[in-house]
Formats: sequence, structure tokens, C-alpha cells
Amino acid sequence: MLKRLATVLYTGLAAFANPATAQDIAPFLVGDMAKIVAHAEPKALPDATFQTADGATRSLSDYKGKWVLLNLWATWCAPCREEMPMLSALQTNYGGEKFEVVTIATGRDNPAKVARFMDSIEVTNLPRHTDPNQQLARALGILGLPVVLLINPIGQETARLTGPAKWDSPEAYALIQSLSE
Repeated sequence: MLKRLATVLYTGLAAFANPATAQDIAPFLVGDMAKIVAHAEPKALPDATFQTADGATRSLSDYKGKWVLLNLWATWCAPCREEMPMLSALQTNYGGEKFEVVTIATGRDNPAKVARFMDSIEVTNLPRHTDPNQQLARALGILGLPVVLLINPIGQETARLTGPAKWDSPEAYALIQSLSE
């Protein structure tokens, strides 16, 4: 009952807000989402690249025009394994023209290993990108995994969460819904 009430409350709050900046997401940084550090001013992203599952090179600027929840992770990371189905649910529920979950395995995880990992947890709707030389992770100053960056439609980092989070919580859904409206 309490969880249902919380869902209604947070969904209701999200319905009346449409944050354009990290400062506007402050009301949504409650519960597990309180671990998110929203930047006072958005930060420019580096031009570092990563690899798609088919070997093409991409960069974060390819996602301009929508909010992006960028998740850097690794197959050996236990919290990453736990988070991935929750991130998949976010993409299923909110992914589209205004919002996308982008996952990038960083480090020694080659595309075949990433594919086996995603298949083993039955996640089919998230990208299987890799950062094999940790070029992107280093450029972003990533020191531990998992890490999530919220990237605004202009292509700037507006917030960051280091460590695991409950991405299937009412608070997470309210935050993402507020971005994708």
C-alpha cells in the first residue's frame, strides 16, 4: 500500500514538472535518487569515443537532442548485474525521442562477453557498446563502477551518480518521467 501511494505521489509530481536543467531535478532527488549529485552548472563532455556492438565508432555527441542516462559498467561488477534489468525497464517505459538509456561496458569486456552477459540476464533493449581501452571512462573521470551520468539534450553532463541505485523505484521513475516529458 505504501509503495503504491509513493508511486502515485511521485508520478503526480512528475506530471506537473518538466525540468530543463539539473537544478530543476532537485525535487526528484529523494529516496535512492538522493545519491545523484546535480551540478550547479552543466559540464561539457569530452570528445572521447566508444565502440558499438558491430565495431563502429560513436561519441556521446551522437545523442544530442534528448536526455540520456549514460551507464558505464562492467560484466564483472555485481551491482552492475543487479542494475541492468532496472535500466532495461527504464528504457522500455520511457525510451523514445526525448530520453534514452545508453549503456557502455568499460574495460576488458569485449563485445562477445558483453553479449553473453546481456543474454544471460535477458536484457535485449539496451545498447551493447564498449569502451575497450577505457578512453571514454578516463576522459569522464570515472574511478569506480557503476556510474550514471545524466546528459541534457544539449549534450552536457548535468548530474552524476557513482555506485548502484534502484532504477525501478518510484523516485527513479518520477525523475526520468520528468525528463522525458
